[in-house]
Amino acid sequence: MAMPAALPAQDPRSIYEERLAARQATAALAASQVERVSNLRLAVFALIVGLLIAIGGWDLTAHALWLPLGAFVLLVLRQGKAAAVERQAREAARLYENGLARLDGTWAGQGVAGEGLAAAGHPYAADLDLFGAGGVFELLCVAKTRVGERRLADWLLTPATPEAVRLRQEAVRELTPQLDEREALALTEGHVRSALERASALPWAKAPLRLRSKGRLWIHRVLAATSTVLLVGWLGFGWKPLWMVLSMLVQYVMATLDRPAVHEVLEAADRPAQDLALIARILERLETTQPSSEHLRAQVARLVAGGPPPSERIRALVRLMDFVDARLNQIFLPLSWLGSLGTQWAYGIEDWREAHGAYLESWLEVVAEVEALSSLANYAFEHPGDTFPEIVDPEIVATPTLEVIGLGHPLLADERNVRNDVHLAMAEPAPQTLLISGSNMSGKSTLLRSVGVATVMAFAGAPVRARSLRISPLAVGASIQLHDSLQEGASRFYAEIERLSQIVRLSREQAPALFLIDEILHGTNSHDRRLGAAAVVHALLGAGALGLVTTHDLAIAGMADEDGSRVTNMHFEDQVEDGKIAFDYTLRTGVVTRGNALALMRMVGIDVPEDVAKEDVSDGVESAGT
Repeated sequence: MAMPAALPAQDPRSIYEERLAARQATAALAASQVERVSNLRLAVFALIVGLLIAIGGWDLTAHALWLPLGAFVLLVLRQGKAAAVERQAREAARLYENGLARLDGTWAGQGVAGEGLAAAGHPYAADLDLFGAGGVFELLCVAKTRVGERRLADWLLTPATPEAVRLRQEAVRELTPQLDEREALALTEGHVRSALERASALPWAKAPLRLRSKGRLWIHRVLAATSTVLLVGWLGFGWKPLWMVLSMLVQYVMATLDRPAVHEVLEAADRPAQDLALIARILERLETTQPSSEHLRAQVARLVAGGPPPSERIRALVRLMDFVDARLNQIFLPLSWLGSLGTQWAYGIEDWREAHGAYLESWLEVVAEVEALSSLANYAFEHPGDTFPEIVDPEIVATPTLEVIGLGHPLLADERNVRNDVHLAMAEPAPQTLLISGSNMSGKSTLLRSVGVATVMAFAGAPVRARSLRISPLAVGASIQLHDSLQEGASRFYAEIERLSQIVRLSREQAPALFLIDEILHGTNSHDRRLGAAAVVHALLGAGALGLVTTHDLAIAGMADEDGSRVTNMHFEDQVEDGKIAFDYTLRTGVVTRGNALALMRMVGIDVPEDVAKEDVSDGVESAGT
């Protein structure tokens, strides 16, 4: 499934800056219009007050008020229109300010961090910094709905099949240049996310119906019509009130019998209707699109199937709820009671749920899918140098492989991103495992995270921070970021061996797997560490897994001699000059020959004798660091 190597060259920064300036100018112009119209309104209002006073004392009629009253109404409408333009322009400006913050690297903590979207104990989410402030999810996510956020998170947490990745890539490529459409959707959505966080619409739509009897509804209608006719007859034609009183009494009894169910229906529909009113705006835009990619065409087809457009069906519900709210108006309340309108509208809401509630989940699925795709497209637009990976279909090429050239990390700025190549495979000449040694802060953990994030983004359907990536389906397991737990009474070492056990099980149950293990078993002594590390790596190799392992313990590097071509030693190194340590973060072949732990200790003021340093280096064990 080969894809073109890169997106068309473009300059997202200049585009964002131009659009930001244009939207700010529009907002400023609209704000000045709002101020001018507001001043005119005040002047016209003063004129109206003056005319009212003049009518009382001078020879003026009320007709003199028509012209200023008309002008006042027009000014009110004009001010509302200008205020709406200003509000939308400012929202659009914030959209591009956020985009520029992402390009400048100042976005961390300003977006949606996605806390709580990954289950505890997930095999790689915490290790790869997918969620939390400054994480991968926050960099990617521009979704405005909770369902869109959840869909994007699911894509990062669960690798897709090669065919699903192909469809997403095609859709993302189509959406990438559609900046106008993404802006329109962002402005349309407004406060959808905060509303949909309550997850009220779907459970409400699926709940059992409370009002089913059409016969009872017709009784309410007949009684309401009868009471209304008898009331008009009594007031206008002098009819005797007895029949009217009896009709209203029966109507009251029927309303009392249904009141608990009616109240429950109206109360339950209030929040979902508000949520769906906002969703309808998104759906309305999607219904009118004619995408070319297969996946987007399928999403639009789901919307137009099964009757009228979803946006129209949702607006029918919203109109019902508007009437429900209006029934409490002091002027409208007597008519509402006389016509049993609250009861009739409650039945109407239940009819809507019965007719359209089953479609709601599908509509929300489309919104979630399109928002997740739009997030990936937005990332692709802002990072034109990233490439779409080639996903190797295991039915065509059975050998598990990962071959990446020019790999970087998407959370690092370009000037700090030192690119490296990694090639793993089950077939020679590539090894199954890279055993990476190196000193503190030399880049070992960053490389593991870069490989993991690239793999996760590749199977989500996103472009990756590399010049090229060719990868077969791999289940990722990582042990990079582990902590002890006072609450659970677990040490870091115990947490690590539990995670290693999880990775081994993953490699056996979901083969092939990609394992990323940082500082393997560094919480125990060198003898146990070497034996334990060998056992873990051999178990993973035996299960057909690919992976990277880092260590400070040079004794572990001997595994490469034991396992032949399946394990290759690589390393990062540093240089100490004039008391300062410099890193080039470049991956090299072989085992590291020196460490920087003692130099770092001296840099922070800990006096380490030179003879101890020489003895540590000559010992050959753990000389690469602590």
